[in-house]
Amino acid sequence: MNTSHEPFPAARFIKEIGRGKKGARSMSREDAHELYAAMLERRVSDLELGAVVLALRFKGESVDEIAGFQEAAEASFEHFPAARGAYAPVLIPSYNGSRKMANLTPLLATLLAREGVPVLVHGVTHDPGRVTSAEIFQAMGLAPAHSIADAQAAFAQRSPAFMPIEALAPKMAQLLELRRILGVRNSTHTLVKILQPFDGPALRLVSYTHPEYLEMLGEYFTTAAPHARGDAFLMRGTEGETVANANRAQQIDWFHAGARTVLVQKDAPTDELAQLPHERDAATTAAWIAQALRGEVPVPPSIAQQVAQCLLVLQSLQANADVNHEEQR
Repeated sequence: MNTSHEPFPAARFIKEIGRGKKGARSMSREDAHELYAAMLERRVSDLELGAVVLALRFKGESVDEIAGFQEAAEASFEHFPAARGAYAPVLIPSYNGSRKMANLTPLLATLLAREGVPVLVHGVTHDPGRVTSAEIFQAMGLAPAHSIADAQAAFAQRSPAFMPIEALAPKMAQLLELRRILGVRNSTHTLVKILQPFDGPALRLVSYTHPEYLEMLGEYFTTAAPHARGDAFLMRGTEGETVANANRAQQIDWFHAGARTVLVQKDAPTDELAQLPHERDAATTAAWIAQALRGEVPVPPSIAQQVAQCLLVLQSLQANADVNHEEQR
């Protein structure tokens, strides 16, 4: 019997996760998968959904919970076919934008794309008080991708594809909207940053803002994330974005096949600042990025280093994927 539209009673989960930070118990991976799948299908009542979101907000997600949630999330939307070419795809989540510095995520994406990397940037289109990557791409003359076909057309032109989360994973987008109602972030804000929507391996650029997420995500990529899905770079966000800070590079940890390697060391403090746009608005940032791409202003060294590291890993990932594909034929 098809039960996809039947109400999902969440009380037994709320009873365990809703006992406060010290008394709460985490769900198993299987239970987390079942609950989040029901949340995506909107089978959980509004009252229970709010209780689940707030309980997890107070408790914090365990690795098993994130793993179960992610499995349910990635089963809820259409996937891209595995890439063919010199490089595996790279996923750049962009859900924060910028408040103080210019948002250079589109620069990172374009530098990678012009090397032939399939670059999928996904995120929100607008965020009050912030300048989003979507707004900068629009100022650069790059239209958003509303389908897999749109994104693949951009890849073929060596251009990054920006896909709004509403187009990439519409059911997850609905859960992101709970922030507007409840006023707080929820687990979906973490999950969208670790999405891997390709059938083949890809590199995920992942950022964190709070130290507890460094620990949790580090354990997730080491012990729980399927190795066949590819690799991840984990770094402290630049105002929440996954582009290296132009003034002072953050540490980047590389996760490959369950191993964790420090790929880039954190820069020492310095008074020397990179040459950056004089304003952070979308039009000024887009114009400055165009200058950087033409070589008229220097690409910040930290971002150039991030691009170089991405290219090395993406080429290796794709080479291994091609070998595996040939062996299976």
